[in-house]
Amino acid sequence: MNWTRNVVIKSKEEIEIMRDAGKINYEALQTVKKAIRPGISTGELDKIAETVIRDHKAEPVFLGYPGPTPYPATITVCINEEMVHGVPGKRILKEGDLVSIDCGTRHEGFVADSAFSVGVGKVSKEAQKLMEVTDRALEIGISMMVPGNRIGDVGAAIHEYVSSFGFHVPQEYTGHGVGRDMHEGPQAPNYGNRGKGTMLVEGMTIGNSGCQGPGVSYRSSTWLYRRRSHWRCTRIQWHYFGWPLLQKRPPVRLPSLHPGN
Repeated sequence: MNWTRNVVIKSKEEIEIMRDAGKINYEALQTVKKAIRPGISTGELDKIAETVIRDHKAEPVFLGYPGPTPYPATITVCINEEMVHGVPGKRILKEGDLVSIDCGTRHEGFVADSAFSVGVGKVSKEAQKLMEVTDRALEIGISMMVPGNRIGDVGAAIHEYVSSFGFHVPQEYTGHGVGRDMHEGPQAPNYGNRGKGTMLVEGMTIGNSGCQGPGVSYRSSTWLYRRRSHWRCTRIQWHYFGWPLLQKRPPVRLPSLHPGN
């Protein structure tokens, strides 16, 4: 995927609002995560996320998002070889599935957008390893997201780590800036050349998205993209709401196991 969108530098006040949006989105994701089990439908998970977001007087960003048709749900749910934009519905989760959930929240005009992957019950060793590599790759990318580095430094570090385990970094989808719009600049791929790309500066708000899975993707429905391989895919995403203190991590990291400092 290749596109150009404006990079919008945020003020401290705007970043504070984005942190609040991130807390709401975090709560929605964690509530969904706790509900994941064999036998639950993806549509039920969608209702859980929407309820949490609306209880906070916020709005689901994905619902109605423009595309081939307006997106019809609050979350996206991708299972096993599915990569992005899976529409929740009647499908039932089963033991051993690898599930990726993506969710977006708009609060006071600003967007938070984050994702996680989790196994349903007991998963294979291969699936567990894929999740571990994805999680660590994201941490490596985050450690590179400091003022003065370039987007290529981040992508190269992620790609080098993932490739060392024989996994594949899809080039069709990337991380991106976020703010008043869900998709802002800069584009932040999980591959690149060190020293190349947009320079990172304080006040940028970027979603660093870790997405791994072998094979070439193709559209299998109006929204859903899956891999041609039957291997599984994982996606984990944190949004970084600016860099007020260079390498110090901001108060909200999504979707970590805890809400941060």
